[in-house]
Amino acid sequence: MTALLIALGGFLGAIARYVLSTWMNQKSTTGFPIGTLCVNLVGSFLLGILVGNGMTSGVYSFLGVGFMGAFTTFSTFKLENIHLHEKKMHTVLFPYLAFSYIGGIVLAFIGMLAGAL
Repeated sequence: MTALLIALGGFLGAIARYVLSTWMNQKSTTGFPIGTLCVNLVGSFLLGILVGNGMTSGVYSFLGVGFMGAFTTFSTFKLENIHLHEKKMHTVLFPYLAFSYIGGIVLAFIGMLAGAL
């Protein structure tokens, strides 16, 4: 049953990531990967809420492991960093790295605090 919950959450999370990141990237003309940044920051915050709230194993499997696991994307983030470096777009690369890492940690922490309320 746990595997089914994770699979269903992953299916929905992947679709949500695609829709949100595609929509955000279509709005941007700067070359900044805003879509991936948004899904990763939102995902960090929401996962923090789940952890802070102490979700039960079934709910956490569906939302935390499945949905958030597929909604956020570490591999795309890394690939975009490589592409920005190859294109010598360092004025985009370094803020992207900073916003992603620092923002993700800060938002996960804030989410944990919010979830514990």
